Order: sequence, then structure tokens, then C-alpha cells
Amino acid sequence: MPRWMWFLPLAVLATALAAWGFRWGWIAATITETDVITTYAQRYLDETGQNARLTDCAGVPGGQSGVWIVVRCIRDGTRYDYPVDRFGRLLDVPGNAERPAEPQT
Repeated sequence: MPRWMWFLPLAVLATALAAWGFRWGWIAATITETDVITTYAQRYLDETGQNARLTDCAGVPGGQSGVWIVVRCIRDGTRYDYPVDRFGRLLDVPGNAERPAEPQT
């Protein structure tokens, strides 16, 4: 067997890893806050029904490690949070919507 055939699997692996790294870098470099907010506001519309509007949603900076943006949608006092990482992935699928806590005095 020729000697170059021994290095072929290593070359294929290195090429695949380079393509994968380029893809993730491209996503991180080109995704915008507007893309994320629009995507998860549309998901909110799909999940909640007819009375929901795009204007119910806004993006706020993430306060936890690994959370880039939290798309927060509030309708009739009920809040839906969609925490998103830098690659646009939803980190925690919202279960039941929660009402904001009443201020205590």
C-alpha cells in the first residue's frame, strides 16, 4: 500500500474539522440581534395563537453565562422568555408561561 494512503484518513478528518469550524464561525459572525428576535417572536406567534402580536416581544441582554439575548414576550400579564445563545440556539424551552411576580411592599 502506498505511503500517502496512510495519511488520507487524517487529511479527510482535518478537512471535515476545518469545514465545521468555518461554518460555526460564519454563523457567529453573521447572526444579528434582529434575526434572533424576529425568529423567536414568530415562534411565540405560532405557539400562542390569534391574539398574539409581534409587538408583544422585545430582546433583552442575557444575564446568565452563555445567554446572549432573552427574547421576552408579554401578553395580558403573562411572560414568555426565550433565552438564546450566540449561535441562535434556544437554551431552555419555555414550559408554562409565568406571570411576573407581584411587587411586595
